[in-house]
Amino acid sequence: MVHAIRIHRYGGPEVMQWDEVEIGAPGPGQLHLRHLAVGLNYIDTYHRTGAYPVGDLPAVIGMEACGEIVAVGEGVSEFAVGDKVAYANPIGAYAQERLIPAERVVKVPDAIAPQTAAAMMLQGMTVRYLLNVTYRVGPETTLLLHAAAGGVGLIACQWAKHLGATVIGTVGSDEKAELAKANGCTHTINYRTEDFVARVKELTNGKGVDVAYDAIGKDTFPATLDCIRPLGLWVSFGAASGPIPNFDIGILSKKGSLFATRPTLFTYTASREDLVASAEDLFGVVQSGVVKIAVNQTYPLKDAAQAHRDLEARKTTGSTVLLP
Repeated sequence: MVHAIRIHRYGGPEVMQWDEVEIGAPGPGQLHLRHLAVGLNYIDTYHRTGAYPVGDLPAVIGMEACGEIVAVGEGVSEFAVGDKVAYANPIGAYAQERLIPAERVVKVPDAIAPQTAAAMMLQGMTVRYLLNVTYRVGPETTLLLHAAAGGVGLIACQWAKHLGATVIGTVGSDEKAELAKANGCTHTINYRTEDFVARVKELTNGKGVDVAYDAIGKDTFPATLDCIRPLGLWVSFGAASGPIPNFDIGILSKKGSLFATRPTLFTYTASREDLVASAEDLFGVVQSGVVKIAVNQTYPLKDAAQAHRDLEARKTTGSTVLLP
């Protein structure tokens, strides 16, 4: 028997329980993993609260981890016992061990430590599609990035700087502003003390940004739209402050014939081919030193409830890892 964090009902951090669970033998196409490190992501809180229902309860939550293969199911030829692998889907990472489809994991280079791998898969591959696919960021790009000192934010600042972009990042404190700048953010705006719309207009000489990346949601809508140039793109990829309310699509024309998208990593890595390409790009920028993964907090996996409290209170910076 092994342990896992399960929810038996939806609610606050207190609904997460440290339960004994049984892991059977891997079936055809499956792997049995022993987790070495588990990543913490904001989407985990949506699963815990039921904002994104997880199906039958009780359920193990958690989206990403790095682990070692301890058994291989029938028909699996790409992996072997002892391989170090990582993933960012499907749900079920908050466990000491688990079964997972082999097609959803990738091998981790020897040079990348388990904690780093666990902290980078979901956030890093998210940044990869945001900057390289959803909008192709380059030297001519000026972008707005909310939560620039968060897990996605710090990776995005570094990667966007490497691509030559001008990055305007919003943060919630002077300490987070320094952290974002140290990771490549060109300009920072403390949203608690400054009007971020007015500041963006000032920094862009009234033009607005080419693309705005928003994982905050309710608190930054619709003000973010006023930061974007005509024909620019609004990318809503999270809802840390709550979901964006339903709105009249006509607002996009009034704000400058804007484009809008609500992407998810799971669509961008739905095929095995896309998953591998995304992971390889991420491993490449990390191994080259272009992107450094900041694991700024670690908690025992059994203390995941406290990790959730700190994440939701915006007490964390960079990435957080749970240790089984």
